[in-house]
Amino acid sequence: NGAHKPVPGAGADAGAAFVLESKGTWWHAGFHLTTAIVGPTVLTLPYALRGMGWALGITTLSLIAAVTFYEYSLMSRVLDHCEARGRRHIRFRELAADVLGSGWMFYFVVIVQTAINTGVSIGSILLAADCIEIMYSSLAPNGPLKLYHFIIIVAVVLAFLSQLPSFHSLRHINLVSLLLSLGYTILVSAACIRAGLSKNAPAKFYSLSSSKSEQTFNAFLSISILASVFGNGILPEIQATLAPPAAGKMMKALVMCYSVIGFTFYLPSITGYWAFGSQVQSNVLKSLMPDSGPALAPTWLLGLAVLFVLLQLLAIGLVYSQVAYEIMEKNSADVTQGKFSRRNLVPRLLLRTLYLAFCALMAAMLPFFGDIVGVVGAVGFIPLDFVLPVIMYNIALASPRRSTLYIANTVIMAVFTGVGAIGAFASIRKLVLDAGQFKLFSNNVVD
Repeated sequence: NGAHKPVPGAGADAGAAFVLESKGTWWHAGFHLTTAIVGPTVLTLPYALRGMGWALGITTLSLIAAVTFYEYSLMSRVLDHCEARGRRHIRFRELAADVLGSGWMFYFVVIVQTAINTGVSIGSILLAADCIEIMYSSLAPNGPLKLYHFIIIVAVVLAFLSQLPSFHSLRHINLVSLLLSLGYTILVSAACIRAGLSKNAPAKFYSLSSSKSEQTFNAFLSISILASVFGNGILPEIQATLAPPAAGKMMKALVMCYSVIGFTFYLPSITGYWAFGSQVQSNVLKSLMPDSGPALAPTWLLGLAVLFVLLQLLAIGLVYSQVAYEIMEKNSADVTQGKFSRRNLVPRLLLRTLYLAFCALMAAMLPFFGDIVGVVGAVGFIPLDFVLPVIMYNIALASPRRSTLYIANTVIMAVFTGVGAIGAFASIRKLVLDAGQFKLFSNNVVD
């Protein structure tokens, strides 16, 4: 079982030395965290509220925000605790294997993280291509280009940006990403307020589905959407980019990230649900651009929002590819030679480009990826972000079994394990219900 022993010192392998180099400040970690959590998925939040109504929706949104902040702070404390004892972990898989003392945990985390990261990369490419298609079809309604052409364009841009060698080298891109998320949140929310007040405004109904079972499924689907919107899954790798000692810095980064979350999550969810009520679509931009009738917001505003979303998706694709790149570097690069030596540059160029080519192929082949992401969210983010941190905290910091903290952690773990199971079922059910619309290599992204 020697393979899973923590590696003393960070210079031990190329994955650690090159991709997860520890040079960052707390605000750099804040930029990375914000990009990992705040994305165009905020535009699905009005749809999540639709499944639960005003009171329950806002309460659940606030509750999941509080729980995820608590979970991420616990995981950071476990990392600090290990670092103080001379075992600094820079990978989620090694942290879990060390604290839980089990080799299979290492592989469980690798598999779940890989599923999430590849899923997010495929989703980013698909959504970015969809953004270009929206802009293209409004400029050239009968143009010859198809969705797969735009997927190729996005993949080529990402392959170029992926040559930035380390997570730390994305800090400027991730600052821009944070500003872009604030930008499109303000634009879309302003458009929703304008649409809600205009004379073309759709009638507002906030009633839930009349059937009780449908209501229950919708509520759990909404919780599953919220869990994956707040999901991260790469917090230890982000903490790894901090210059040692990392203790305490992550809390500042989390406070910064959740300040942005407070603004970018509540504003569009409240304005979007207020403007469109139970008619809101799974992406509020689609509600602002209905298939029939005029757009409910000025074209320049919608165009700018779509452009901001497109640019931010590139940053998200890069952040979530880092774990895959770190695994590749660990196994292909020679740590004794320079980061930019030909020996290390060629495998990096080839492997990262091949990875993105695979993601692009999957995006073109499966344009109904939104439903698959729902399943990945329930099955992937819930164990990594809601269940493992509390187990690791209870074990690593040995909380007394009768203490309030231990009981609270156990309750959170039990509740979210249940939510994950039902959310996965609700997501798979939606996948099955939508199966009739799916066509491989289709030119339309299925909602």
